[in-house]
Amino acid sequence: MPKMKTKKAIAKRFRKTASGKIRHLGAGRGHILTSKSSKRKRQARRGSLLAKSEEKRLIHLF
Repeated sequence: MPKMKTKKAIAKRFRKTASGKIRHLGAGRGHILTSKSSKRKRQARRGSLLAKSEEKRLIHLF
């Protein structure tokens, strides 16, 4: 049986950590940045971990 192919759209948006959790960048950094506060833009730079319920849905797509 051949290997499963990686879903490239998922691979570009999410990364696996060393412990197996999934990191992602939040939304809100694409455009219209002048109307957003510096605090909001700065916090959007940080990534966050995916929720456990969502992780189960995406884990096999890597």
